[in-house]
Amino acid sequence: MLKTALLSSTARKGALAFCAVASLVVAALSPASSAQRQSEPSLVDTSTPNFLDFTVTKDGIPNLASTQFAWLSVGADWMDPPAGTPGHGRIKNDPEHPQISNVEAIRLGVQPTLRIGDYRDPRIKKWASDAMKASNDEVLSGKLDVPFAAQARCWPGGVPGQLLYPAEPFYFIQTPKEVWMIWQRDHMVRRIFLTDKHPANVKTESFGHSIGHYENGNTLVVDTIGLATKNNFIDNFRTPHTEKEHVVERFTISPDGKELTAVVMVEDSDTFNEPLHMMQKWRKVVNPLLETVCAENNNDAIFFKQKLPPIPEANRADF
Repeated sequence: MLKTALLSSTARKGALAFCAVASLVVAALSPASSAQRQSEPSLVDTSTPNFLDFTVTKDGIPNLASTQFAWLSVGADWMDPPAGTPGHGRIKNDPEHPQISNVEAIRLGVQPTLRIGDYRDPRIKKWASDAMKASNDEVLSGKLDVPFAAQARCWPGGVPGQLLYPAEPFYFIQTPKEVWMIWQRDHMVRRIFLTDKHPANVKTESFGHSIGHYENGNTLVVDTIGLATKNNFIDNFRTPHTEKEHVVERFTISPDGKELTAVVMVEDSDTFNEPLHMMQKWRKVVNPLLETVCAENNNDAIFFKQKLPPIPEANRADF
């Protein structure tokens, strides 16, 4: 049961920094000007102190939930999957437009670049490739200052796109029948039912319908269907999907209890010629659940108005 977390003196001093969190999210998802490449304000308790609970397994299940800690992502882009994973991994940036992140740009002393996805990836079917190219062209032509990113525009990121949300942490609540994932921003909630079957009729939603089970005392395995398509993408390259999308995520706690890794498989026979495989990581941090509201803080909440090419008849629903 979730208990009220009290702000530490460190957290109270840092709480004002959350007024800039939405701006940090936009910065994490888009390139910055030279003026923006100043030191960013610190978030609350982003360190991983030694006094945290680093137990991996409790009562035979992974120790994911606590009022003592939260999980903060290490980046806003998918990583390559573990060595030996079948297939060709994640969608990458267009080789004609190499990506330089804000952090990398600061390190190298150069200008960051836009996220431009590789729409030529042979795994992507034509309608999805055309959609990605249209999005790329809109940004490269200057019609949009930055590429569309769902979370930076106050939309849920979908599955698995929500796992890429940076700057603010997320939390687990574990009960015998359900696991909840709660993102601090807008307190978005994703429910995972600890059962072995999806219902016969699933309503399409941004987070779809998720069922899960535990493995090996350190892993939560989640299977998700029923995913809506409106403004929800696989990644921050704006790789689309249809309502046939099926996602399997494996959330595993590291042996030292300090890190969480999700290895993700996405399959969608109407969008991809073979499954996608990618990975995301979070680190354990001290952080009370604060109230941050996208609509109140995000001056860049420009909704998606891009004109995309026609989607095949069978795939048009809710796109």
